[in-house]
Amino acid sequence: MAPQRNTGAGAEAELPEYAGHYRLESCLGSGGMGVVHLARSTSGMKLAVKVVHAEFAKDPEFRGRFRQEVAAARKVSGAFTASVVDADSEAERPWMATLFIPGPTLSEHVKRNGAMSPAELRRLMAGLAEALRDIHRVGVVHRDLKPSNVLLAEDGPKVIDFGISRPKDSELRTETGKLIGTPPFMAPEQFRRPREVGPAADVFALGSVMVHAATGRGPFDSDSPYVVAYQVVHDEPDLTGVPENLAPLVLRCLAKEPEDRPTPDELMRELRSVAASYDTQVFIPAQRSTDVAEPEPVVEAAGRRSKRRLGKRVALAAGALSLLAGGVFASVQLADSPSPEAKSSSSPSTAAAFRAWQAKPGPDGAGTPQCSYGAGKLFCTQSELVFALAPSDGTLLWRRSISEVGSSAPPVLSGGLVLISTDEGRRVQALDPATGRARWQRSTPAQTGTPCVGGTLLLTAADGTVTGVDSATGDAKWNRRIPGQSAPAFVSFTGDPLAYAWSTSDGSITRVTAVDPATGVVRWDARLRGILQPVGTVGGSVYLLSAAGAYGDTAAVVRYDPGSRTSVRVTLPVPRQGVHAGVRGNVVHLLASGGSLEAVDTKTRKRLWHLETSVSRGSVPVADDKHVYVSAPDGRLLAVDADSGRLVGQTPPRLGTNSDRVAGTLPTPVLAHHHIYATAPDGTVFAVPAKNPSAW
Repeated sequence: MAPQRNTGAGAEAELPEYAGHYRLESCLGSGGMGVVHLARSTSGMKLAVKVVHAEFAKDPEFRGRFRQEVAAARKVSGAFTASVVDADSEAERPWMATLFIPGPTLSEHVKRNGAMSPAELRRLMAGLAEALRDIHRVGVVHRDLKPSNVLLAEDGPKVIDFGISRPKDSELRTETGKLIGTPPFMAPEQFRRPREVGPAADVFALGSVMVHAATGRGPFDSDSPYVVAYQVVHDEPDLTGVPENLAPLVLRCLAKEPEDRPTPDELMRELRSVAASYDTQVFIPAQRSTDVAEPEPVVEAAGRRSKRRLGKRVALAAGALSLLAGGVFASVQLADSPSPEAKSSSSPSTAAAFRAWQAKPGPDGAGTPQCSYGAGKLFCTQSELVFALAPSDGTLLWRRSISEVGSSAPPVLSGGLVLISTDEGRRVQALDPATGRARWQRSTPAQTGTPCVGGTLLLTAADGTVTGVDSATGDAKWNRRIPGQSAPAFVSFTGDPLAYAWSTSDGSITRVTAVDPATGVVRWDARLRGILQPVGTVGGSVYLLSAAGAYGDTAAVVRYDPGSRTSVRVTLPVPRQGVHAGVRGNVVHLLASGGSLEAVDTKTRKRLWHLETSVSRGSVPVADDKHVYVSAPDGRLLAVDADSGRLVGQTPPRLGTNSDRVAGTLPTPVLAHHHIYATAPDGTVFAVPAKNPSAW
């Protein structure tokens, strides 16, 4: 490949062919510090690789700042930034590779299309507030938030370029008299007290960015960066053109004193009440072009006055929420309760057509319902309630009060009864699915789990003894130890008649044991290489995640066939943290804690696609033939095209009164009869058709 040419300001005439192992294909943009290239990994994954200018590579202070940039970018969740894949700050030309995110920068979008609509502005502000919360949460201050550092991805804005960011514990200090930043988007303290810049400076920059998105100019506008600097410190911002319902909040962000500005959490809370029309319809921009306008260099004034209006916009609206799993169960009082009416939305094409619905059986502030599907009903628990809903329209069929918190798992239909865990996991109670009345209850020993498989409840005692309990009667059917498993923790999967226990020894071998729950007989036993965890079964094969590294990141997907006793291992291009996985056919869908969603085909042994979502610490992904569904902590349900990995729909968030509380684990969305059943932190239960997520 011939050396590439670049016309960016300050860049070298000849560009390198490779950065590390990554082949540089074209130039995405050039700034004062380096050049960003579109590149590909050996496996073909698209990357954005930043290579610093040769003149700065010779500067020890700059290398220190570049190391700081890499460290800062790695700290921040990939849900709101471009995830770091690789970097080398000690190379002759230091470089950093991040995942390539299709979509224009905010600067490019405003330049080409003009100011954003009020609805798009609300979504942009909410997305940037979420991003700053994530950035500040790990102790990083960006210090250069501006339109060219905001990518408009299809699932929300991403903040990029941590080149002048500073971790709170950084030993690097700004030189006296040396300004670092872009004047139209710098806070007053960056001019007055650059050594004391904190998170509030990013909030000021957010306010300036919002004015730019709403008007095509900044709140302090001049052709001279020195005049802009004076205006930032002394003058009131010009908010002409900013929507009336957003202007007061933007003005608070632009307060002269840091302590007078809202925090990102306060911004998100206030944005939810800005207007009744507030939503989070996703903005899906055109694919990012490699012919990109040059980003604003540091200390360059920005001031555009575009009069063009936005053309056609793609908006995905909502009718349902993600199903948040992990229920809290308790003892049931048998008093009947009145049945509130369920609300119905979306006009049906025929009287018999399924209509999206929503219901709120519990009181405000009761938290997220935990639901499961069975016997033609939805069974849910919520704080001090257990109830059943009609899946067709959300009608409340019965409701009972409960008084004791149980384990965090939804109700389970087993043996024709609804099983719930009560008394902090010390009892199991079985309810009649038609009425909710108690049929039997049983004390349980200290145990590692209570999975139900078919008509059997498996109870593991502290000494490792397993008891199989008949779910229909509550009577013990068998009691025994499982060979090779000293304290078995069982998992089971829909459609599979077996239960699986696993344990790892010596950090290198995982033993997986398949047990017949009806008898306790071991059907097969295997010793597999690596630290593995079962995540699903299809056609008798078991799918497992393989962990590696000091933090147990998921490094590979393994498929084990007990019939042939053979394994297939597919290594991931990048190890992932906090992975939840779901299986559909030969494909395993992985959602990492930072929001990275990918599909791995164990038949072709290849990764099919990858998408950076805005879902930080989401649910287990579930899939049908057309889509992959993921729930988010804020109550959204996202739908991704199963073939292309493209986001095709999402519902709005519904956080409720306790929006500052984040669930440790989220339940899996429930698919049944081509519908998706979901719940939200505001206590609402939703149902939407799976056929057309773009119409949610």
